[in-house]
Amino acid sequence: MDKSKILTIVTAILGVIGIFFFVRVLMAGDDTAAIDGAASGFVNYGYYLLIIAVIIAVLMSVLNLIRNPKALKKSLAGVLILGVLLAISYFTASGDAVTDALGNVIKDGEAGEVSKWISALITFTFILGTITLIAIVGGFVKSLIK
Repeated sequence: MDKSKILTIVTAILGVIGIFFFVRVLMAGDDTAAIDGAASGFVNYGYYLLIIAVIIAVLMSVLNLIRNPKALKKSLAGVLILGVLLAISYFTASGDAVTDALGNVIKDGEAGEVSKWISALITFTFILGTITLIAIVGGFVKSLIK
């Protein structure tokens, strides 16, 4: 049997199971307990599908990286660059308390390691966003020149 046929059959089976749970939610009517029971099955089904999809995606990525050493080198270089950027963000972040507009420390905003990590991740996001914006503008300018 062809791989695409197997994939189509598996997709159809998953779709029928999803339709079954959806119909159960619709048939629950206005009964809150019945809706909760039907919806929890639907949510659990989606949760397990997500876990399976993530596992398959990670395994396929790792297998492709093992098969292609050049891609592995590029991926490791990318992870290393991200690690360096995260380290820079962490070491430049302040661990000061989080305050409101009046200078009062907000609830659970005490100074410490958590505050430092939040500051580091905000800085990291800013750095990645800036790099992305530069790449987009650079690509736009490059396409205009051609």
